[in-house]
Amino acid sequence: MKKLLALLLLSPAMLFAQSPFDGTWMTKLDTAQFPKKPDSYVLNKGMYECASCVPKYKVTADGTDQKVTGHPYYDAVAVKIVDDRTIELTQKKDGKTMYTETDAASSDGNSLTQKFNDQSEDKPVTGEVVYARAGKGPAGSHAISGEWRVDKVNVSDNGLKVTYEGTENGLKMSDMNGQSYDAKFDGKEYPVQGDPGHTMISLKRVGNDTIEETDKRDGKVVGVSKMTISPDGKWISVQYTNKERGTTTTFKMEKQS
Repeated sequence: MKKLLALLLLSPAMLFAQSPFDGTWMTKLDTAQFPKKPDSYVLNKGMYECASCVPKYKVTADGTDQKVTGHPYYDAVAVKIVDDRTIELTQKKDGKTMYTETDAASSDGNSLTQKFNDQSEDKPVTGEVVYARAGKGPAGSHAISGEWRVDKVNVSDNGLKVTYEGTENGLKMSDMNGQSYDAKFDGKEYPVQGDPGHTMISLKRVGNDTIEETDKRDGKVVGVSKMTISPDGKWISVQYTNKERGTTTTFKMEKQS
């Protein structure tokens, strides 16, 4: 037993050179458990407020670009009222459109559908989020106002696939849209290439089947992902904790190749 333990401790490169995480993985949204904490939006008296954004912001809803601060992926927001149940939202950074979204409340006011186009990477990621109402907005406010809890999510395949490759005492990651990293299990910070938010990550091994990734921006921890490989090597279970919002999301990724 002592000999076996010594071999395990002295041979991390051997353990991860052929990592069980190697391959391309697809997030299976039907396995996801979304946060119970609701998102909060209010459109009232010509002003739009995203109270659940970090940091929260409030802008005039007149369709023009409004400056906001403290957000890594955008510095301006434009909100346009389409009708009494629908708005269009655009986020820009340095004048470039990074993200667009159309929010439409149902006729009974009990659900909200967001159709989005995320253009922050080399290739756009599109999708739809359906929310269930968790709280009412102020009296007389627009129909999208209130608290909303995520119910269903659909995302284009290029937003769901990721490829991992084990290296000597480390791991490489790449997605289909131009983001990647090459990091060691040494606790040091490494840049996510292609990320306009300038995220830095650090990796830690937790036994032979689990990797913990810590994400930082401007020196502050913004999220922690714990990834655990299944005994048969066909699934990765992910637990992501959003440190800024205090929420946790879990999901599984299925091995594709």
